Amino acid sequence: MFSAQKDCHPSNRNIYELNMRVALIHDWLIGMRGGEKCLEVFCELFPDADLYTLVYEPDGVSPPIRQMHVKTSWIDRLPGAQRHFRYLLPLFPHAVEHFELSDYDLILSSSHCVAKGILPHRALHIAYVHTPMRYVWDLRDAYLSGGTSLIARAGLSLSRRYLQRWDLRSSLRVDEFLANSNNVAAKIKSLYGRSATVIYPPVDMEKFHLRDEIQPYYLIVSALVPYKRIDLAIDAFNAINLPLKIAGDGPLRRILQRRARSNIEFLGFVDDAPLAELYSRCQALIFPGEEDFGIVPLEAQASGRPVIAYGKGGALETVLPLGSELGPPTGIFFREQAVESLMAAVRAFEQNRQKFVPTGIRQQACRFSRDRFKAQISDYIEARLRERGTEKQGDAQAL
Repeated sequence: MFSAQKDCHPSNRNIYELNMRVALIHDWLIGMRGGEKCLEVFCELFPDADLYTLVYEPDGVSPPIRQMHVKTSWIDRLPGAQRHFRYLLPLFPHAVEHFELSDYDLILSSSHCVAKGILPHRALHIAYVHTPMRYVWDLRDAYLSGGTSLIARAGLSLSRRYLQRWDLRSSLRVDEFLANSNNVAAKIKSLYGRSATVIYPPVDMEKFHLRDEIQPYYLIVSALVPYKRIDLAIDAFNAINLPLKIAGDGPLRRILQRRARSNIEFLGFVDDAPLAELYSRCQALIFPGEEDFGIVPLEAQASGRPVIAYGKGGALETVLPLGSELGPPTGIFFREQAVESLMAAVRAFEQNRQKFVPTGIRQQACRFSRDRFKAQISDYIEARLRERGTEKQGDAQAL
């Protein structure tokens, strides 16, 4: 267990520097979500690395990523690729395998789709896995439920077996697996038969603050896509008639807006600063979907606000319920993805509101700080390189 107090503050730790060629791999760079927040730290650790990605939209990513030497796949050069690249999912394995990586000593992939499947040649390949390819494994039905186009459903149905076989085969190209949670480590073990070291993703504590004035609304921060289960939250808040703000955009927005009553407000995409304000002044965050990890509940907790979450997946590793022995409570779980279950959790929160102390909630988020993530990633890579160097030295002596 690492110290929460220590990890809440920036350290004077030197960023690890290597006298070798380093490549970073990320599936696609279109916007800034949890995976891109991890990649941002990788870019800071290795500012001279080459960064490979399938599709790149510079305006969608942060300055630390834009400043990298970015190399894209042939998919990026297709007309309309930045908007419609997801329809080309069956072609992703071919594209990622054609990155020329023979001259690198270290490859660090950041993977939620195909990035881990590169051909590493002689390099040490460490894969930080946000999730195995969810579209073809455990969350396939959730991804393809209402709102997904007929073309996407047909394409994935036809290519699913091929993508599963490729995903399993390409896992053999990884020297060392890192997982963003125990939940994902278990999936890596189950699917690939490989062990993974867990290093939790970072939350940037400096971007989030406590506020004295709390307003009446509840908050959702999410892409508006099927598996996030925003429909569930809308139905629950339609019934209990409490104010709900939804920050985020996506293909289901029009459908969800038609479903919502006047107590529910859709804000669309919200920039970092106003989003931090929304977090800090809400009653609680509503988190109705199942995520492999989920950075949003930690951003709410960094703002001192409790989380009402579906009790499955990564939320079980970041939210402390009432009665937890690990620290002050930071949220409430509902156990079924059903309207009645979520409504009961909201009522339980209303009845126990005084038990959620903002400073204690923020302290839980400190355990997942950005500084801690950078230090753990750096230490892990340094140890693996040292082991690899020792092995090569032993091989040379044997000759």
